[in-house]
Amino acid sequence: MNLNEISYQIRGAVFDVYNELGPGLMENVYEKALIIELQNKKLQVQKQVPIEVLYRGFDLGLQYRLDLLVNEQVVIELKSVETLLPVHHKQLITYLKLAKKPLGFLINFNTDSIKDNIIRIANDKNHPDLK
Repeated sequence: MNLNEISYQIRGAVFDVYNELGPGLMENVYEKALIIELQNKKLQVQKQVPIEVLYRGFDLGLQYRLDLLVNEQVVIELKSVETLLPVHHKQLITYLKLAKKPLGFLINFNTDSIKDNIIRIANDKNHPDLK
């Protein structure tokens, strides 16, 4: 399955979760529900995946965690906030770089319009599946 196909499945799963649960719940509720939907779509899902932070080749001994990693390629950063801020976008971009993954989604479930709160961010525009 290529990145565009995975992306399509992820968006469908997000809509399924949002249509069932609606806005206003805690992030961990959406995470668990989204894992179920993604697995139902035969996608491989890992949750709270640690990534190391290196500085000039030195491990800083700090670990950040990706909310979800789908098919070893797509990072999903979940939010349940009033408004997505620029810092949330930067967070996902940094996670994509640190984890060396080509594609990510920033998703805010605490909204009246889920379609406007699914943000797709590519790390490598030269990746064949992202053209």
